[in-house]
Amino acid sequence: MTKADIAEIIASKTGATLRDSMDAFQSVLEILKTTIATGEPVKITGFGSFNVKQKKERVGRNPQTGKQMAITARKVLSFKASPVLKAQIK
Repeated sequence: MTKADIAEIIASKTGATLRDSMDAFQSVLEILKTTIATGEPVKITGFGSFNVKQKKERVGRNPQTGKQMAITARKVLSFKASPVLKAQIK
């Protein structure tokens, strides 16, 4: 499913124009991106939550050579589905 597909569904359910639906959806995505980028968690009831987690530096190995190497510390995006969403997937 693409952004255009989602915008079409929003337009058909709300009666808004496709352009207005796309703009509204794009605005929601921008809000999510800027909020997540600041490190603040985003919780959407009935869907799930997005969190930024800090990974520590660690030692890993190159699977081709077997040689050990340092994996730098970094931030990763985590998503945890809500129980409501998990129940719908079953």
